[in-house]
Amino acid sequence: MSHLFPNYVRDEIELVSGKGCYVYDQQGNQYLDFVSGIAVNNLGHQHPKVVNALNQQAAKIWHSSNLYTNSLQENVAKKLAAGKDYVTFFCNSGAEANEAAIKMARKATGREKIISFEQSFHGRTYGALSATGQPQLQQGFLPIVEGFEYLPYNQIEPLKEKLDASVAAVILEVVQGEGGIIPAEKEWLKSVEHHCRANGSLLIIDEIQTGIGRTGDLFAFESYAIDPDIVTVAKALANGIPVGAMLGKKKLAEVFGPGSHGTTFGGNNLAMSVAATVLEEINQEDFLAAVKSKGDYLINELNSLIDKSEKVLAVRGKGLMIGIELDSADSLKQVLNNLKTNNILALKAGATVLRLLPPLIIDQQTLAEGAKKIKESILILK
Repeated sequence: MSHLFPNYVRDEIELVSGKGCYVYDQQGNQYLDFVSGIAVNNLGHQHPKVVNALNQQAAKIWHSSNLYTNSLQENVAKKLAAGKDYVTFFCNSGAEANEAAIKMARKATGREKIISFEQSFHGRTYGALSATGQPQLQQGFLPIVEGFEYLPYNQIEPLKEKLDASVAAVILEVVQGEGGIIPAEKEWLKSVEHHCRANGSLLIIDEIQTGIGRTGDLFAFESYAIDPDIVTVAKALANGIPVGAMLGKKKLAEVFGPGSHGTTFGGNNLAMSVAATVLEEINQEDFLAAVKSKGDYLINELNSLIDKSEKVLAVRGKGLMIGIELDSADSLKQVLNNLKTNNILALKAGATVLRLLPPLIIDQQTLAEGAKKIKESILILK
């Protein structure tokens, strides 16, 4: 009998250790990790600089609370801003970051409505779940928070029709993750930004899964040449140590004055020490260029499947966030099992999309080996 709630469908393997791009189960079996803790371990497992940062801070102080000055937070906030006009609130997860963004948008504008998009995913707390455009995830938890509306992704006319003086903000993912690895079209995203500005609505970009180098930029929105008002990050920010953050334009700083919002553990010393190291390693021109190059290579390799297998409908993504759309949920299940047999761990996105999220540090040879096994695992489908 388990003493855990059964809210996860868990694999029978238990991952007990990891090194670089590989993880090991309780039987000592080695797997190439194309999950990365769901886009968390961007620097892989046991990265020496990350381990060193954690150990050094652990020997000093773990937690000091937000009642005191924290230079570690100031350091990470500066690195996240990367020269842009942002200030940061630290929390513990992506859902918490999006909760903060929703509160910020409503308080800053004095408006109530938040527009989100169909098949989006923003978290499972009440506010974040209410922003998530997937009704099946909301079942059993109704009523959700009022004031949210969901529109078709990559279509500008529905948004133009709904933007009015009641809309506080528009929240979106630059690449929809859980919804099926669906990248935003550049012209659409630029148009969303334009119409938000014209309407006095804030633009919130959810970078929980796409941020911290995953798409080949520090933030995915950077390749679209837009300037969001609020950005939320988490997952890879501390390579597995729980942390989240909401970045907002400096003009919004006064909205979150003393007593307006808070957290006990957010921005704790351990998380901040690791996050600083992660940002130093990832936010480098050569590192990010290599992510783009490896992503282009993997997408090109996988695109060959479209002509070779009737099971493969599309290949899409940015950087090392890639989805392969299959013809059915059954095909997806078979591929995931085939991959595990071939000692590769991957995951799904939506009902029929194979999601590939390898560590960003993966070398070319290992990536090529992974691509070969992925293709083999799909081509044997009946």
